[in-house]
Amino acid sequence: MYIQRKITLPGQSFFLFGPRGTGKTMMLKKRYHDAFYIDLLDPERYRELLAHPEHLFELVKSVEDNSVVVIDEIQKVPQLLEPVHAIIEQHRGIQFILTGSSARKLRRSSANLLGGRALNIQMIPFVFSEIKDHWSFEKMLEFGTIPVVVMSESPSKVLSAYIDLYLREEIFNEGLTRNIENFARFLEAISFSHSSLLNISNISRECSVPRKTVEGYVQILKDLLIAETIEVFTKRAQRQLVSHEKFYFFDTGLFRHLRPKGLFDKPSEIDGAALEGLVLQHLKASILLSDKKDNIYFWRTRSGNEVDFVVYGESGIKAYEVKNKNKISPPDLTGLKNFKNDYPEAELFLVYRGTDTFIRKDIKVVPCDKFLAGI
Repeated sequence: MYIQRKITLPGQSFFLFGPRGTGKTMMLKKRYHDAFYIDLLDPERYRELLAHPEHLFELVKSVEDNSVVVIDEIQKVPQLLEPVHAIIEQHRGIQFILTGSSARKLRRSSANLLGGRALNIQMIPFVFSEIKDHWSFEKMLEFGTIPVVVMSESPSKVLSAYIDLYLREEIFNEGLTRNIENFARFLEAISFSHSSLLNISNISRECSVPRKTVEGYVQILKDLLIAETIEVFTKRAQRQLVSHEKFYFFDTGLFRHLRPKGLFDKPSEIDGAALEGLVLQHLKASILLSDKKDNIYFWRTRSGNEVDFVVYGESGIKAYEVKNKNKISPPDLTGLKNFKNDYPEAELFLVYRGTDTFIRKDIKVVPCDKFLAGI
């Protein structure tokens, strides 16, 4: 079964970056049936082009003008970008699509990123509207929306294998860390930071790993596109704000699988963090799918006023609060109301687990399944 993706792809050459399992190759093979494919996960092809990247010129000579050439996992042989650039300069009209699960090696090798001749497109997990006919909101909250997980018969087992794949292939075998045990402890410790302020010192103490090493580990997660941080919204700030960033894994199922659960862990706390991450996934998708130049922030004052997400840019300013509860009480609106006092232009939204949609004090209150399905 193939699920049609909403993402729009350009007619010129582009990079398609996204974590493993997000369906990059499957989507491209569905949309570009006649493309010429070069798979760098194929050991023989990888060795051949790693030793002789100029062989790409010979391979592409057999391709007709105005054709599409797909190179899968381009970061494995960054040297290929030089011949790709030269072929584009020959004006044969060939469109290159270069997929990758990380831009880390491209940047670290000072690789030529085609001088702006190729766009950067990000591949994201499914959004609810793509899968709602066969993947419930409850499943989405529990297992996330990574395509390789959604399409499997055993989501929990696939998530375990997915984490092992990254630990073994993307991180250890690629030499991103020399101590896989330290990194595994770090992953467990940082799972408690999902949807929270990122405190490197605390994580360092919890996993008994030096602070500088933890900083490097966080950057690895970001480079591999499996985690991100968002900054506090400081435009026209009228109050003292916190300085730490907030941390999120790219998929709520990945977070839940990494997050240890014990006697003193309240399920509602884990559900709340998972729901907040799920909303962030969809807000990001909304921006990517609309092609608008918006950015996502959060807002938190030193006195404790908070809004989970602020979307600011070409589409204006919108503030979102996420509540893992079925009923809304006056204290739940406090953060949004204070934000409105500072930013009267803002549209306000509260996403919750109830069933009714209504407006209260200029705040649009929306059930989370309905909100997510609308993206």
